[in-house]
Amino acid sequence: MHVSTKPIGEYPWYIRLFFWNQKRRYGEVLEPGMLWGRSPWVFSTLALLYGALDRKSSPLSPVLRSLITVRVSQINHCEFCVDINSATLVRRGVPEAKIEALWQWRQSQLFDPIERIALEYAEAVTHSELTVDEELMARVKQHFDEDGIVELTGLIAFQNLSSKFNAALNVSPQGFCRLPPGPPNHSA
Repeated sequence: MHVSTKPIGEYPWYIRLFFWNQKRRYGEVLEPGMLWGRSPWVFSTLALLYGALDRKSSPLSPVLRSLITVRVSQINHCEFCVDINSATLVRRGVPEAKIEALWQWRQSQLFDPIERIALEYAEAVTHSELTVDEELMARVKQHFDEDGIVELTGLIAFQNLSSKFNAALNVSPQGFCRLPPGPPNHSA
Protein backbone atom coordinates (compact mmCIF):
# COMPACT_ATOMS: atom_id res chain seq x y z
CA MET A 1 0.00 0.00 0.00
CA HIS A 2 1.07 3.57 -0.61
CA VAL A 3 0.08 4.64 2.92
CA SER A 4 0.75 2.52 5.99
CA THR A 5 -1.74 1.54 8.64
CA LYS A 6 -1.10 2.27 12.31
CA PRO A 7 -1.10 -0.22 15.17
CA ILE A 8 -4.74 -0.72 16.21
CA GLY A 9 -4.11 0.73 19.67
CA GLU A 10 -3.21 4.10 18.13
CA TYR A 11 -6.69 4.64 16.65
CA PRO A 12 -9.35 6.41 18.74
CA TRP A 13 -11.55 4.09 20.83
CA TYR A 14 -14.65 4.72 18.70
CA ILE A 15 -12.77 3.71 15.53
CA ARG A 16 -11.57 0.55 17.29
CA LEU A 17 -15.27 -0.29 17.82
CA PHE A 18 -15.70 -0.30 14.04
CA PHE A 19 -12.60 -2.49 13.78
CA TRP A 20 -14.04 -4.90 16.37
CA ASN A 21 -17.20 -5.18 14.27
CA GLN A 22 -15.15 -5.79 11.10
CA LYS A 23 -13.21 -8.54 12.83
CA ARG A 24 -16.45 -10.13 14.02
CA ARG A 25 -18.01 -9.90 10.55
CA TYR A 26 -15.02 -10.70 8.31
CA GLY A 27 -12.60 -12.48 10.63
CA GLU A 28 -10.09 -9.65 10.43
CA VAL A 29 -9.84 -5.88 10.38
CA LEU A 30 -10.11 -4.53 6.85
CA GLU A 31 -7.07 -2.65 5.58
CA PRO A 32 -9.18 0.10 3.95
CA GLY A 33 -10.82 0.68 7.34
CA MET A 34 -7.43 1.13 8.92
CA LEU A 35 -6.52 3.64 6.21
CA TRP A 36 -9.79 5.55 6.50
CA GLY A 37 -9.32 5.38 10.28
CA ARG A 38 -6.39 7.78 9.94
CA SER A 39 -9.14 10.40 9.48
CA PRO A 40 -11.58 9.34 12.23
CA TRP A 41 -14.39 11.77 11.42
CA VAL A 42 -14.37 10.85 7.75
CA PHE A 43 -14.20 7.13 8.55
CA SER A 44 -17.09 7.33 11.01
CA THR A 45 -19.25 9.20 8.52
CA LEU A 46 -18.29 6.81 5.72
CA ALA A 47 -19.18 3.78 7.87
CA LEU A 48 -22.59 5.28 8.68
CA LEU A 49 -23.24 5.96 5.00
CA TYR A 50 -22.30 2.38 4.11
CA GLY A 51 -24.65 1.09 6.79
CA ALA A 52 -27.48 3.23 5.44
CA LEU A 53 -26.93 1.96 1.89
CA ASP A 54 -26.64 -1.69 2.95
CA ARG A 55 -29.65 -1.77 5.27
CA LYS A 56 -32.28 -4.52 5.15
CA SER A 57 -35.08 -2.06 4.29
CA SER A 58 -33.32 -0.74 1.16
CA PRO A 59 -35.50 -0.72 -1.94
CA LEU A 60 -32.61 -2.50 -3.69
CA SER A 61 -32.24 -6.22 -3.10
CA PRO A 62 -29.06 -7.40 -1.35
CA VAL A 63 -27.97 -9.32 -4.46
CA LEU A 64 -28.49 -6.30 -6.72
CA ARG A 65 -26.53 -4.08 -4.33
CA SER A 66 -23.63 -6.54 -4.37
CA LEU A 67 -23.70 -6.95 -8.16
CA ILE A 68 -23.45 -3.18 -8.50
CA THR A 69 -20.58 -2.89 -6.01
CA VAL A 70 -18.59 -5.61 -7.77
CA ARG A 71 -19.14 -4.12 -11.22
CA VAL A 72 -18.16 -0.60 -10.15
CA SER A 73 -15.09 -2.05 -8.42
CA GLN A 74 -14.12 -3.90 -11.60
CA ILE A 75 -14.35 -0.69 -13.62
CA ASN A 76 -12.20 1.17 -11.07
CA HIS A 77 -9.61 -1.62 -10.84
CA CYS A 78 -10.09 -2.13 -7.11
CA GLU A 79 -9.01 -5.70 -6.47
CA PHE A 80 -9.78 -5.42 -2.75
CA CYS A 81 -13.37 -4.34 -3.48
CA VAL A 82 -13.88 -7.04 -6.11
CA ASP A 83 -12.58 -9.59 -3.59
CA ILE A 84 -14.74 -8.61 -0.62
CA ASN A 85 -17.89 -7.82 -2.63
CA SER A 86 -17.63 -11.07 -4.63
CA ALA A 87 -17.43 -12.94 -1.33
CA THR A 88 -20.60 -11.14 -0.25
CA LEU A 89 -22.30 -12.25 -3.49
CA VAL A 90 -21.32 -15.86 -2.75
CA ARG A 91 -22.75 -15.52 0.79
CA ARG A 92 -25.94 -14.13 -0.72
CA GLY A 93 -26.34 -17.28 -2.79
CA VAL A 94 -25.18 -16.06 -6.21
CA PRO A 95 -23.55 -18.85 -8.23
CA GLU A 96 -19.87 -18.37 -9.04
CA ALA A 97 -20.64 -18.62 -12.76
CA LYS A 98 -22.78 -15.49 -12.52
CA ILE A 99 -20.09 -13.64 -10.57
CA GLU A 100 -17.48 -14.61 -13.18
CA ALA A 101 -19.85 -13.49 -15.96
CA LEU A 102 -20.16 -10.03 -14.40
CA TRP A 103 -17.07 -8.88 -16.33
CA GLN A 104 -19.07 -9.39 -19.54
CA TRP A 105 -22.64 -9.20 -18.28
CA ARG A 106 -23.98 -7.87 -21.59
CA GLN A 107 -23.04 -11.14 -23.32
CA SER A 108 -24.50 -13.32 -20.54
CA GLN A 109 -28.03 -14.64 -20.14
CA LEU A 110 -27.53 -14.98 -16.36
CA PHE A 111 -28.74 -11.45 -15.55
CA ASP A 112 -32.40 -10.50 -15.30
CA PRO A 113 -33.82 -7.26 -16.76
CA ILE A 114 -33.59 -5.33 -13.46
CA GLU A 115 -29.96 -6.37 -12.98
CA ARG A 116 -29.15 -5.48 -16.59
CA ILE A 117 -30.56 -1.94 -16.41
CA ALA A 118 -28.92 -1.35 -13.00
CA LEU A 119 -25.56 -2.52 -14.37
CA GLU A 120 -25.92 -0.36 -17.47
CA TYR A 121 -26.79 2.63 -15.28
CA ALA A 122 -23.84 1.89 -12.96
CA GLU A 123 -21.49 1.87 -15.93
CA ALA A 124 -22.90 5.15 -17.27
CA VAL A 125 -22.48 6.83 -13.87
CA THR A 126 -18.98 5.38 -13.34
CA HIS A 127 -17.39 5.90 -16.77
CA SER A 128 -16.68 9.59 -17.28
CA GLU A 129 -17.01 9.27 -21.06
CA LEU A 130 -20.59 7.98 -20.75
CA THR A 131 -23.65 9.98 -19.77
CA VAL A 132 -27.00 9.30 -18.21
CA ASP A 133 -29.19 10.57 -21.01
CA GLU A 134 -32.99 10.80 -21.12
CA GLU A 135 -33.31 7.47 -22.93
CA LEU A 136 -31.30 5.58 -20.30
CA MET A 137 -33.14 7.28 -17.45
CA ALA A 138 -36.49 6.40 -19.02
CA ARG A 139 -35.43 2.74 -19.07
CA VAL A 140 -34.20 2.96 -15.46
CA LYS A 141 -37.60 4.40 -14.45
CA GLN A 142 -39.33 1.36 -15.95
CA HIS A 143 -37.78 -0.74 -13.16
CA PHE A 144 -37.17 1.66 -10.25
CA ASP A 145 -39.29 4.33 -8.61
CA GLU A 146 -37.66 7.64 -7.74
CA ASP A 147 -36.66 6.49 -4.24
CA GLY A 148 -35.03 3.42 -5.78
CA ILE A 149 -33.18 5.58 -8.32
CA VAL A 150 -31.80 7.76 -5.52
CA GLU A 151 -30.66 4.66 -3.58
CA LEU A 152 -29.13 3.11 -6.70
CA THR A 153 -27.32 6.32 -7.60
CA GLY A 154 -26.11 6.76 -4.02
CA LEU A 155 -24.80 3.18 -3.94
CA ILE A 156 -22.96 3.67 -7.24
CA ALA A 157 -21.46 6.95 -6.01
CA PHE A 158 -20.42 5.38 -2.70
CA GLN A 159 -18.77 2.43 -4.43
CA ASN A 160 -16.94 4.79 -6.77
CA LEU A 161 -15.61 6.64 -3.72
CA SER A 162 -14.59 3.44 -1.97
CA SER A 163 -13.05 1.66 -4.94
CA LYS A 164 -11.17 4.71 -6.19
CA PHE A 165 -9.78 5.30 -2.68
CA ASN A 166 -8.58 1.70 -2.41
CA ALA A 167 -7.20 1.55 -5.95
CA ALA A 168 -5.31 4.85 -5.52
CA LEU A 169 -3.72 3.63 -2.29
CA ASN A 170 -2.97 0.20 -3.81
CA VAL A 171 -4.95 -1.82 -1.26
CA SER A 172 -4.52 -5.52 -2.01
CA PRO A 173 -7.27 -8.14 -1.80
CA GLN A 174 -7.48 -9.85 1.57
CA GLY A 175 -8.46 -13.28 0.19
CA PHE A 176 -12.17 -13.27 0.96
CA CYS A 177 -13.16 -14.84 -2.36
CA ARG A 178 -11.34 -17.49 -4.34
CA LEU A 179 -12.47 -15.98 -7.66
CA PRO A 180 -9.76 -14.01 -9.49
CA PRO A 181 -10.17 -10.23 -9.17
CA GLY A 182 -9.24 -9.60 -12.80
CA PRO A 183 -11.12 -10.20 -16.06
CA PRO A 184 -11.09 -13.67 -17.57
CA ASN A 185 -8.19 -14.37 -19.91
CA HIS A 186 -9.49 -14.71 -23.44
CA SER A 187 -6.29 -15.51 -25.27
CA ALA A 188 -6.86 -17.35 -28.52
